[in-house]
Amino acid sequence: MASVTQPGARTGGFRISKRVLPYVLSLPALLVCIGILIPFFTAVVYSFQRYRLSQPWARQFNWGENYLNFFTDPGFWNTLRISLLYAGVTVGLELLLGLGIALLLQRRSTINNFISIMLLLPLMTAPALAALMWKLMTNPGFGILSYFASLIGLENFRWASSPDTALLTVVLVDIWVYTPFIMILLLAGLRSLPTQPFEAAALDGVPRTFVFFRITLPMLTPYILTATLFRLLDSIQQFDIIYAMTQGGPGDTLTVFQVEAYLNFFQSTNVGRSAALLIILWAITYILSNVFIKNWLRLRERARGEA
Repeated sequence: MASVTQPGARTGGFRISKRVLPYVLSLPALLVCIGILIPFFTAVVYSFQRYRLSQPWARQFNWGENYLNFFTDPGFWNTLRISLLYAGVTVGLELLLGLGIALLLQRRSTINNFISIMLLLPLMTAPALAALMWKLMTNPGFGILSYFASLIGLENFRWASSPDTALLTVVLVDIWVYTPFIMILLLAGLRSLPTQPFEAAALDGVPRTFVFFRITLPMLTPYILTATLFRLLDSIQQFDIIYAMTQGGPGDTLTVFQVEAYLNFFQSTNVGRSAALLIILWAITYILSNVFIKNWLRLRERARGEA
């Protein structure tokens, strides 16, 4: 016998009206939203102030002076260049490696499933711990990677301690940690593609390169955009790996936005400049995410139109 729907929901001995129930259920999301917005707007206010923790009596609004100073500050342009370069290099290489590994593991089998699970192990390692592990392995005195480098003629290879190779070193760590993330997303996308186009291409004897560039890659593009967006937003905000390995050095070689903001806050006690850097970083991530989402929606609409 079907139960009669009651006008209200009973929770813990209290009756909640149907009109109130949606607001009660959305309350946790509202609290999370408030918890995000309060620090954000606090940072916005700080970014318009001349505020140093070492000189609290001199705190006052400067109405955009922090932002205007960036235009004539070579350090800011170096931070912007390094951040974009780091994000572009890491995401590009991780995308190529992740796609290649996903193609190799596309066929469902026990061995491929086991390999894909094992390849996820670096992703389960905290980035800071991974950086410290790589720091030990690249130590010029006793590091295993330094030993292997010496075997091929690279004696006293300085890895992260040299301005010429510091970027290469942290990029290698980032690739080791995050390539499995792109690999598993693209692997899921490859295994979810319809089989009919590939079966028809196989019957017609179409070359594999043609199938990849004209069938597989276009159908996989939404997954590629999704993986790229997630990794791009994460890598442009990278802090753990870079700070754990180099603290932004040598010199200002790796002073990306997060590291520069951290150093401004905790070493220079310049809260206003640190907040302004983070607001600019937020603006960059906002623009990038909107570009990728618009392209993803456009591809989805095109796919629906062709269906």
